[in-house]
Amino acid sequence: MSTHADDTAESEESTADEVTEASAGATEGASEGARTTEATGGATGVEESPGDRRRAERRERTDRLREEAATAVAEAEETVALKIFRFDPEVADKAAPRFDTFHVPYHKGMTVLDALIYARDHYDSTLTFRHSCRQAVCGSDALFINGSQRLACKTQLGDLSWPVRVEPLPHQEVVKDLVVDMEHFYDQMDAVEPFFDPDELPDGDLEEQRQSPENRETVKLSTRCIWCGACMSSCNIAAGDNQYLGPAAINKAYRFAMDEREGEERKEQRLRILEQEHGVWRCQTQFSCTEVCPKDIPLTEHIQELKREAIKSNLKFW
Repeated sequence: MSTHADDTAESEESTADEVTEASAGATEGASEGARTTEATGGATGVEESPGDRRRAERRERTDRLREEAATAVAEAEETVALKIFRFDPEVADKAAPRFDTFHVPYHKGMTVLDALIYARDHYDSTLTFRHSCRQAVCGSDALFINGSQRLACKTQLGDLSWPVRVEPLPHQEVVKDLVVDMEHFYDQMDAVEPFFDPDELPDGDLEEQRQSPENRETVKLSTRCIWCGACMSSCNIAAGDNQYLGPAAINKAYRFAMDEREGEERKEQRLRILEQEHGVWRCQTQFSCTEVCPKDIPLTEHIQELKREAIKSNLKFW
């Protein structure tokens, strides 16, 4: 009895030891599996693509900037609301035109362009608009602001009623958000052949093509054009007549036609271009182009002057 009991006990102990060893082995196997999984996961992390890293960094940066913007808006003494036109034909859920509102911390001296850049950098990096010099020279940031054509970099928020409504230039095809297609505008500018063409050149290689001070004063204002397209966008005639040269192109023609250094034959050719059906005679002297010109060029006056020149060139006395 005793021997059998002892044998039974020893058998149970042996079985228990085997179970314990099996459990330990399973535990060790699980641990090994976990280590293998961790190693595999680590390897996957190491092999993360540069694109994934950039996207992750961009998301982190976007979240950080939005938090900063929220804090800045909360702490700002005054904020301005921008209602910005949005449109993206390449993205299905953004193909329908709409307006998005952005709240931007305001400070004295802030321009519309400053506010647009803040909204893009802190809220939505897909917000698209043109800008370059920020000094009203390049003409790239002409927009329809509170119902009028203006340069965003030149327009002070403090001079506008709030909220500020920002739209792309009217009467032009919208490419995306506030960006319009300027190709037609450039074609019209090119149509008047905007380059200097004298009959004679100076004798010396280093001699200047001289111009009198009086004549310089005549054409001076016309040379200020920065090709922003604001005048063309404001012109009702250009909106209804796609072939009309437009105030900017006619002003550019004025700059050369009224220059005393221009060759006589070349001036006659230029006037023939301007007096065509879609040239100077389509202007109805509404002065809308003159009112919106950011460089204060008397565009309507220049167009009327070219009308007089065209009439005089056709008068024959014999």
